[in-house]
Amino acid sequence: MASIAEIIRNNHGEIVRCWMEEATRAASARGLDKPEFRNIMPTYLASLAEARASGGDGDDMQRQHVESHVSARLRQGFHVAEVVEEFAILGRCITQMWAHTPPALQPDVHDVERLYAELHVAMERVTDLFGKHLLEEEQTEKRYLRLLQQVASEALRLDGPASRNRLKELLEVILEAMGAQSGALLLYEPAGDRLVTAASTGAANEQLEHYATSLDAKSFPGSIVAAGEETCALWDAMTTPLEVSDTLRQGGLHSLLGVRLPAHRALMGVLYIGLTDTREFTSREKQRLQTLGQHLSIHLENAQLYANLQDKVEALQAERSLREQFVTILAHDLRGPLSAARLGAHALIRAPEKLDTRRDLALRIDRNIDRADQMVKDLLDANRIQAGQRLPLRLDTCDLGGIAHDVVEELSMLHGERFVLKAAERVRGIWSAEELRRALWNLGTNAIKYGADALPITFTVTSTETEARASVHNQGPAIARADQETIFRPFIRTRSAQTGSSHGWGLGLSLVWGCAQAHGGRVELTSDADTGTTFSLVLPWDARPFQADLGKSENTGRVSSGA
Repeated sequence: MASIAEIIRNNHGEIVRCWMEEATRAASARGLDKPEFRNIMPTYLASLAEARASGGDGDDMQRQHVESHVSARLRQGFHVAEVVEEFAILGRCITQMWAHTPPALQPDVHDVERLYAELHVAMERVTDLFGKHLLEEEQTEKRYLRLLQQVASEALRLDGPASRNRLKELLEVILEAMGAQSGALLLYEPAGDRLVTAASTGAANEQLEHYATSLDAKSFPGSIVAAGEETCALWDAMTTPLEVSDTLRQGGLHSLLGVRLPAHRALMGVLYIGLTDTREFTSREKQRLQTLGQHLSIHLENAQLYANLQDKVEALQAERSLREQFVTILAHDLRGPLSAARLGAHALIRAPEKLDTRRDLALRIDRNIDRADQMVKDLLDANRIQAGQRLPLRLDTCDLGGIAHDVVEELSMLHGERFVLKAAERVRGIWSAEELRRALWNLGTNAIKYGADALPITFTVTSTETEARASVHNQGPAIARADQETIFRPFIRTRSAQTGSSHGWGLGLSLVWGCAQAHGGRVELTSDADTGTTFSLVLPWDARPFQADLGKSENTGRVSSGA
């Protein structure tokens, strides 16, 4: 009887080759870049044999190898599910080495049990390391965001009392430099096509602050905007032909000088100063205000950039929080089927003589491994969709009504006879039966989760000359309009779903959208309280043109005439 240590040592190169081929195939099947294989996995494989040969458990060494492997994969941009799959592939490649040998030459069941226990520990370690990495990454970014916010809130915000005070300080510096008695900064508001006072300071600043909101060329601010690179001067507010309010005329200000911000690009606002004297402004004063205006424009541009950056940072924070929560859910959900499969395997190993009578355990193991594999596939496909990539399809001639019929039968076995199928005959096209089955299954299970209890759920398959349509309808609460705009994005769940009793990853509708997009089709949604909710998968008759840009990969498949 051969030991696993001997099998690994004798077949190390073959196992590594098998692992590299399967890992490459798994990556390319989901459109991922080819992984870099000059890494720690071959060393980790050798450590599995060394731990047995030395009589020690080798836990510390194997833990170090796993940590090194995860660190390398993090640098390469891998996701947790991809790294977990790599260890699952390694286990399959090892077992293949004795799959076709006589029972007398196969390893002891306890040796096999220990191997899978070690691989299971490695998978759990991968998940834990990814979770810790995300947490540390978030904490590091929080420190930088606090520093950024502290600095930017003092000088770069354009709203709130703090910004007015800061802008007022800048205006006071400008007034001192210009020897002026009053000044105002008005910012352009595109929505209303008007100027809004951001700050004012100095004598009679209230009159100056409320003076200008119009961009009409007959007004002083309108003249400043029209002047472009040149300054605009008003020698005497009491006698000027420009439109000037009585409040300003009586406020004690006479001479005004203004500059457009910025001079060359899209309008951000205007800056102007006022004097209590009645006089003309010198060339030097005009040049100085232009220079000061240029510097103020830079500050305002930075403020706008900061506002945009802050919006993006908040979006990234929300996404990172969601990602951390998702990793936790993923770890929990993956452990479920893996643990169930492991317990079933242990039961068979302890009593191999009962294998013939315990076929149910073998079937249960197979189902749970399929569940874990489907979870990983859904996650990787969702990441592909989120990255803006099209799902690769295995195309064949298939019957949309037949696919819907199979889905309805499976759902009926699990949830009872609530499902109604209305399908036209021979709705056949060149599609991916696998992806369509997953899409309709997701729509059906969503209808069960969020639709009205006990009421029928209707699957409808129809067609026209240009397209085929598969719809799933349920009665129940309507989907809010705001949620309808984001419901197909990966990892997004509606507010009602988040507060309800149903839990999930928020991938189902994203995968439905990805299926439609990969076929060159679309998903339509109608939802109201009276008629219920209907999701419709609309497909062209032939999806081949929409897969052509993916190249000659194995995922496009060959079209045959089979059903």
